[in-house]
Amino acid sequence: MKELRLMKGNEVIAEAAIRCGCDAYFGYPITPQSEVMETLMAREPWDETGMVVLQAESEVASINMVYGAAGTGKKVMTSSSSPGISLMAEGISYIAGAELPCVIVNVQRGGPGLGTIQPSQADYFQSTKGGGHGDYRLIVLAPSSVQEMNDFVELAFQLAFKYRNPAMILADGAIGQMMEKVELSEFVPRKSDAEIEVEYGSWATTGKKANRSKNVITSLELDSALMEQNNLRFQQKYQKMQDEEVRYEMIQCDDAEYILVAFGSSSRICQKSVDIARAKGLKVGLIRPITLFPFPSKPIAELAKRVKGFLTVEMNAGQMIEDVRLAVGCAGESKPVLYFGRMGGIIPSPGEVVEALEKKLIGG
Repeated sequence: MKELRLMKGNEVIAEAAIRCGCDAYFGYPITPQSEVMETLMAREPWDETGMVVLQAESEVASINMVYGAAGTGKKVMTSSSSPGISLMAEGISYIAGAELPCVIVNVQRGGPGLGTIQPSQADYFQSTKGGGHGDYRLIVLAPSSVQEMNDFVELAFQLAFKYRNPAMILADGAIGQMMEKVELSEFVPRKSDAEIEVEYGSWATTGKKANRSKNVITSLELDSALMEQNNLRFQQKYQKMQDEEVRYEMIQCDDAEYILVAFGSSSRICQKSVDIARAKGLKVGLIRPITLFPFPSKPIAELAKRVKGFLTVEMNAGQMIEDVRLAVGCAGESKPVLYFGRMGGIIPSPGEVVEALEKKLIGG
């Protein structure tokens, strides 16, 4: 029987990492995600599972520790919050270029700059469009509950190893700090080097083997023709993600005339907004992207063929709206795609969302 607990979102990330057989965590404290590392330190998993937990001297150091450990084929992760992820951007690009699996947790806070420690969703562009230099992508999962903070840790590792690519869990301060009932995952043993090689291939730097050539892991290629081939391979991999890994949730969309599009904590608010709107006789539905990359463009395009318009609800200045507009436009439709949101760490209320829907879209 799975264990049921009342836990904070950040604490669950740490517990899920231990239980899924994570080999190492390297991080640096920053509000509002510091409880991830604090929980790991308090749990002392090195005695229980052998997991390494280390506070690095900076975010730059921690992501490069992840880079090194990921090169050995181990399940490694880090966590931070918005400005800290910005500092990690170069290392994340290196990891993507070296085609290594790892998990990065971003519990977003308001920006730009140091901004505020209050929740935000303003890292959408940074997370889904690459973030660092070069033509690369992260797999991005957007949890909307403490339960999904638990579930997405193992899912992120599975996707990271499947595609040899960094995966990000993009939460926000509200989900990181809230407490909810959560069903914890069962313990999974850490994999040996031999098990890793059987399951994921022999690319890892686990020592020279007699039956293969040496493994070299790097993101550097000075021959332009070969570097172009690397980039073409990356793009094929990202296309495969788009073909096979799109995840989303639709709520009351079957007869909807207007669609709210929201992710993370904004989507929870919008679920109540849908109920309020329906009680007023408005046929409103919600589509919640679970993967922000790959983005659920096709289901949004299908909805665009029959609904009257879309309203994206975001805790930022309007970022995901660009992907929604692209999806609607690629469907050959000219339906309105509008935005409502709050910034600076302010969380919109369900009533505000319904009011914006009526003023901006239905009565506009």
